[in-house]
Amino acid sequence: MNDAALSPAGRWILRVFFALVVLFLYAPIVILLIFSFNKSAIPAFPLSGFTFHWYREFLSNSDLRNALETSAIVATFSSAGAVVLGILASLALTRRRFSGQSAVSALLLSPLVIPYVVFGISLLLLFHTVGVPRSILTVVIGHIVISLPYTILVLVPRLDQIDASLEEAAFDLGASRMRTFRSITLPLILPAVVSAFLIAFTTSFDEYAVASFVVGSRITFPIYLYSALRFPSQLPQVIAVAVVVLVLSLTVVIAAEVGRRIAERRLGAQ
Repeated sequence: MNDAALSPAGRWILRVFFALVVLFLYAPIVILLIFSFNKSAIPAFPLSGFTFHWYREFLSNSDLRNALETSAIVATFSSAGAVVLGILASLALTRRRFSGQSAVSALLLSPLVIPYVVFGISLLLLFHTVGVPRSILTVVIGHIVISLPYTILVLVPRLDQIDASLEEAAFDLGASRMRTFRSITLPLILPAVVSAFLIAFTTSFDEYAVASFVVGSRITFPIYLYSALRFPSQLPQVIAVAVVVLVLSLTVVIAAEVGRRIAERRLGAQ
């Protein structure tokens, strides 16, 4: 019995389905990009003209710049924390065998399946119970937890590709565990570390649900973006800055993945 997916009709259906999925995913981005250059303050067709005015406007908006700065700070610290914890967790999962390993792995990856709203409420109750005031620190903690699974999913496959005998040989030659990690393991996983950091950074920078519950007086960019939608006069600026952030986020993620693959091929060839 022939596989329908391999028949000419099946391949045509799959191509059409794939095209529709791509259109569904990226058509809103294209519409957003078009409206960011619209001269009118009302995002509607037909367009009234072409202008860069809204891009210049958001650059002079101090509140918007402060929100972008706060998100950059939060994303930097949370990404660094998630990568450090991700390296430690990945080493434990790939280089050690212990009872309950599957349960620990599931626990570390559980933020992927827990709704962010539920997680945000839980964090809010936790911080309130222990008396920790909401601030940038609470947002960083929340983003470390939700970014950690992504770093683990990037680092574990790379560690699985590295022959453990390289590390064992270093131990036999008298190297300490820290020296072995610094001189052998880290250089080999560095492309994955950079990729994990950039993915965690993008995840943190764009995250809204968790931050909306634990943010303090300094709001992040997604929260500012959502609040600005209530004011029609700020909508064109919001569209312009959303396009910039979206393009930068896509560029970072694609560059990180391409760079990781290129670096891994070079390491494999060596």
